[in-house]
Amino acid sequence: MLQKPRGTRDFLPDEMEGRRAVEMKLREVARCYGYREVCTPEFEDLELFTMRSGEGIIEEMYVFEDKGGRKLALRPEITAAVIRMYINEAKVAPKPLRWCYFADCFRYERPQKGRYRQFWQFGVELIGADTAAADAETIMLASDMLNATGVTYELKVGHLSFMKNLVKDLEPAMQRRVRAHLDKKDYEGLNATLESLNRTDLAASLTALVNTRDLVEAFEIAGAIPEKERFEQTIKSLDAAGVKYSLNFGIARGLDYYTGMVFEGFAENLGAENQILGGGTYRLAHLFGGDDVASCGFAIGFDRVMVSLGDIKSAIVPVVGLVCTSEGRTRALVVAKALRDAGIRTEMDLMGRGLGAQLAHAAKTANFAIVIGQREAESGQVTIKNLLTAEQKTVDLAAAIAEVRAFGPG
Repeated sequence: MLQKPRGTRDFLPDEMEGRRAVEMKLREVARCYGYREVCTPEFEDLELFTMRSGEGIIEEMYVFEDKGGRKLALRPEITAAVIRMYINEAKVAPKPLRWCYFADCFRYERPQKGRYRQFWQFGVELIGADTAAADAETIMLASDMLNATGVTYELKVGHLSFMKNLVKDLEPAMQRRVRAHLDKKDYEGLNATLESLNRTDLAASLTALVNTRDLVEAFEIAGAIPEKERFEQTIKSLDAAGVKYSLNFGIARGLDYYTGMVFEGFAENLGAENQILGGGTYRLAHLFGGDDVASCGFAIGFDRVMVSLGDIKSAIVPVVGLVCTSEGRTRALVVAKALRDAGIRTEMDLMGRGLGAQLAHAAKTANFAIVIGQREAESGQVTIKNLLTAEQKTVDLAAAIAEVRAFGPG
């Protein structure tokens, strides 16, 4: 028997309804902030990702050649594709651009809980706004989106300038190595690397920076940073908006194109793989031949959010099992259309079952049974039965629709 590919999942209807319910909450918050959805191809030129992240990322991706010999990759994330689309399609569009997306991505690595080879991201990209207000609004949006899902999380906000100021006298390759240690929270490796350079002083400063949660102390450790005023304004805006967060100056983000403010979100019940959100300010368009436009964005790991939430109970949606005799079938088709036009999920028998078997099936799948026999067909009324209370009565169609809709959203 054929099985699904390793690292992928099948979603049955109950789980899909739960996922869609959470997805729609994210979409609604993004909409209220003015973000509009975009969509990019599931595969792109391999160079789009290696140009940004280096050749080493190839081992972590699904890479292939098409029949024309072009090297392509299934997208491991979507930010690069969105910026490519901006350069191709929207360079002259009025700024800022508020774009969002919900899509699947792919990575080739060992699957584990909350980390699959096919996974979904809800992301946001704010393109063309280079201000403290833009930085703050992006974090506010991320916070509101996570709040809307109901997930329990901790939001951490930092700025790369503190760390960059401390390591600015190191060779560029060593700066990247230090940043990689911090990004992976590999503090033993960080200390070993700096001890090999006889820079225990720098190790001590970076350790102090990582451990502090106080902005004034961070300035004392790292010295004056170029974006001091902007970061202070961002923090003031977050405080004014009531965003719950903690400062964390150990957030490094492993990629060179991140430029300033950075933030991450962590669920409280996922163990080691608990990051559900990551983002910050970045400049990427110039790497792809576009203008050097400032951008800010984030991506939510949708699958980890769902794992953290656990079993999601679908909203109570009324379901009608339409039960009919052969004499009532023509009338039942009219009734079914009226119910569906009213937004009510309605299922009719397709198996040629008898009346009793239809009622038994409806009891397993529906909240109400509406019975149409010869009597109902001739009178124009319907018999409606609440399958939870067993209450049954004969009413006109409008009354039946009103009763079903009163049970829950149609």
